Amino acid sequence: MGMDRNTVIGFALLAVLFIGYFYYTKQGQLALEKDRQHVQDSINRLKPKTDSIVAKTDSAKKDSTVKQISSAFQQDSVTNIEQLTTLENEVLKITFTNKGGQPKTVELKKFKTFDDKPLILEDGSFNKISYSINTGVNQTAQTSDLFFKAQQNSSSPNSQHNISFILQNADGRIIEHQYSLSDSGYMLDFDIKLNGSDKLFTQNKINLTWQAQAPQLEKDIKREIQQSHISYVKDGDYDFENFRQGSTNDKKFDKPVDWLTLNQQFFATAILAKNKFESADVQWTVSSDTNTTHIIAQTTANLKINIPSGTAASIPLQLFYGPSDYKILKSYGNQMHNIVPLGSGIFAFVKYINRGFIMPVFNYMSSKIASFGLVIALLTIIIRLLISPLTYQSYVSGAKMKLLKPEIDALKTKYGDDKQTFGMEQMKLFKTAGVNPLGGCIPALLQIPIFFALYNFFNSNIALRGQSFWWAKDLSSYDSIYNLPFNIPLYGSHISLFTIFAVVTSLLISLYGMSNMQDTGNPVMKYMPFIFPVILLGVFNTQPAALTWYYTVSNAITLIIQFVIQKYIINHEKILAQLEANKKKPAVKSKWQERIQAMQANNQKLQTMKQKTNKGKK
Repeated sequence: MGMDRNTVIGFALLAVLFIGYFYYTKQGQLALEKDRQHVQDSINRLKPKTDSIVAKTDSAKKDSTVKQISSAFQQDSVTNIEQLTTLENEVLKITFTNKGGQPKTVELKKFKTFDDKPLILEDGSFNKISYSINTGVNQTAQTSDLFFKAQQNSSSPNSQHNISFILQNADGRIIEHQYSLSDSGYMLDFDIKLNGSDKLFTQNKINLTWQAQAPQLEKDIKREIQQSHISYVKDGDYDFENFRQGSTNDKKFDKPVDWLTLNQQFFATAILAKNKFESADVQWTVSSDTNTTHIIAQTTANLKINIPSGTAASIPLQLFYGPSDYKILKSYGNQMHNIVPLGSGIFAFVKYINRGFIMPVFNYMSSKIASFGLVIALLTIIIRLLISPLTYQSYVSGAKMKLLKPEIDALKTKYGDDKQTFGMEQMKLFKTAGVNPLGGCIPALLQIPIFFALYNFFNSNIALRGQSFWWAKDLSSYDSIYNLPFNIPLYGSHISLFTIFAVVTSLLISLYGMSNMQDTGNPVMKYMPFIFPVILLGVFNTQPAALTWYYTVSNAITLIIQFVIQKYIINHEKILAQLEANKKKPAVKSKWQERIQAMQANNQKLQTMKQKTNKGKK
């Protein structure tokens, strides 16, 4: 690919878009310094207390708060004992507590953390599902403070997947939390069944509080925060809110809400209402010291639910604990697949490239080929083959541009500072040789949507998580051949070898282009080709190894194509002979050129008449 002035402009535009895109995404994690003290106070208020897991079902805890609860739901010394019960299927292991009748810990059995520990998606006292009930005259209590009675039907063939927690009083008022887990899914059905709801709740509504905490699960916690967000479907439309490190943010929904999700880079925790939440508000906090807390975010949602009329009512909810896997989430048919960030904001259109082409091709090849590094290389080749008809002519034009460089230099010497005439003669030369002066921009501009599609794909594709290739232990994170004992601003504290390969190959492409680029005398244009590789060095060092490996392969293909076209496709002697022959032919003027020359002649004639008139007046 030759690099004339327009090629340089193309790469400059690509660099500007890269910078703009990464600035746009990085805003989701920048701390607001002026609010730091307020934020830290919020974090301290929401910080969970250390909570150890009870290992046996007969372990006991006394809770002094239950002594203050009215006798309507009496908690005696026998029932005031925390008991843990486990539901388990092929992919989930959920431990429930009778205190509040809610999940206490959730383990994803098919996954491990970045340091090969069991992946516990929910744990600790911060996580909670609770709502207020009337316990007497002007008295209320939170269900999370009450001890339910666990019931598990051992005679049922699916008893290991079902459990109920019941709270009952002498007046016949009953609250039942019924949980049901399928054999192999990540969705937990959660039904709240009520008897005597007219006395239990004010205005026949449940004000439910859902608290969820996202622990660090990936190697680079800052990267994990950048790729995490709050997602929701409000009034049937999907949307999301990015996290800002060291800040507290909130969102209020006045319209019905289908579900809310605390979405980490590769995993999600969600609460869903089959009949929608009437309204909701959610607040999330991201610590400014995540390296110490190892917590991505804490979120608290207040959800209003309408209770069906009648003394007996059932409210169907669901809880999701699982991977942000597009195929799995798509199967639920509730827009949850949108939480996988395949393209958003000003680059939202690239999600259609991912969903319609990149993802299906990648999934097919990965089902046939064990090495994900080889799959990425083959995907790169396929992409380059598909766009080759559009880029071939630009590569040929670039090769011709190199051949025309002596002719262009001669024109520049001939016309000197007369840039207008030089430009016109240069365009004539390009037309004679069949060179597209804008051809150099095409490859650079064409790669913009493809690159951003792959950027989102490689950052959100859970299939790459934990997959090794050569020295890279995890293709979903950066590869490191050496960890530095210090941090270099805008670079990092490690050396990514795939990043170095990507930068070096980009630099070689730039050096090749420099040999074809005419000297404009502008020092900025002279050094512009080197700016893009330097930007890549800083940006790519923390990117997934899958992305930097793709870019390395793509650059290598570009260099090979340039060499083959220059050496074996472009016939230099034939082009030179054609140029010499064209010089001897009378120039054929286009209608546009004829009109321009006619206008110039007319202007010259008017100028001459004006000069004669002025002389006559004198």
